[in-house]
Amino acid sequence: MLYAVSGPTPCISYRRSLNFHQRRLAPTRFRVSSSLPEPNGVKAEYTPWLIVGLGNPGIKYHGTRHNVGFEMIDHISQVEGVQLNTIQSKALIGIGSIGEVPILLAKPQAYMNFSGESVGPLAAYYQVPLRHILLVYDEMNLPNGVLKLQRKAGHGYHNGVKSVIGHLDGCREFPRLCIGIGNPPGSMDMKAYLLQKFSLLEREQVDAALQQGLDAVRNLVLHGFNNSTTRFNLEQKYKYHKV
Repeated sequence: MLYAVSGPTPCISYRRSLNFHQRRLAPTRFRVSSSLPEPNGVKAEYTPWLIVGLGNPGIKYHGTRHNVGFEMIDHISQVEGVQLNTIQSKALIGIGSIGEVPILLAKPQAYMNFSGESVGPLAAYYQVPLRHILLVYDEMNLPNGVLKLQRKAGHGYHNGVKSVIGHLDGCREFPRLCIGIGNPPGSMDMKAYLLQKFSLLEREQVDAALQQGLDAVRNLVLHGFNNSTTRFNLEQKYKYHKV
C-alpha cells in the first residue's frame, strides 16, 4: 500500500516563464511512503517516476516505427499490472508501482509533435522532478532494436522530444530511453519510413528490445543510474556484433 505524505523535493512548475536552471518551487505536496518500515521503524519515502512513451494515437499508427515509445509503455503496463484507464492532460495515463516505487505511465494523445502539451502539465500536477521524468522514443541513429539509456540529451531533431523540451522551459536534464529503429534505406522518404510497419525480422528484434527495455526501466526506477546502466548500454551497443 502506498500513501502520500509531505516532503521537501525540488519539482517542476508548468509556467513557461520559469527558468528551471535558476528557480525551484516551494516544497512539494506529494511524496510517497512505502508500506513496509525500514529496520529503524521509519518508512522509506519515494519520489514518483513519470514514464512517457512518444507516439501517435490511432489504429493506423499502431505497430509503426514512430510508435515504439507507445509500445514500451504498453509492455510496462501489461507486465507490471498498471492499467492505462484515465485521460488527463491530453494523455492516456495509468498509476501504479514498480516494487514500492510509484510510477505514472503516460501516452500523449495530441500527436507526436505536441507531446509536450501532456508532459509539462503532468509533471507539474504530480510534482515530479526532472530527474524522474523518463522519456521513451524511437531513435534512427541506433540500429533497429538497440536501446540506449541516458541521463540527459538534446532533441536530436526528434519533433516529439523537441516539444517536450519546449514545454519544460527548454530544460534537457531528464532521462531518456531511446529505442533504435535504424535509418531509411537508400533515398526513402523519412516520414514514410517512420510511419511504416516493421518487417518480420525487425519486429522480432523490437519485441526482444521491449523486454530488455523493461528490465532497464526497473533497474532505473529502483536503483537509479548505476553500474548496471553502464553495462546495459555497453551490451546494447554490441548486441549484434558476433565474437
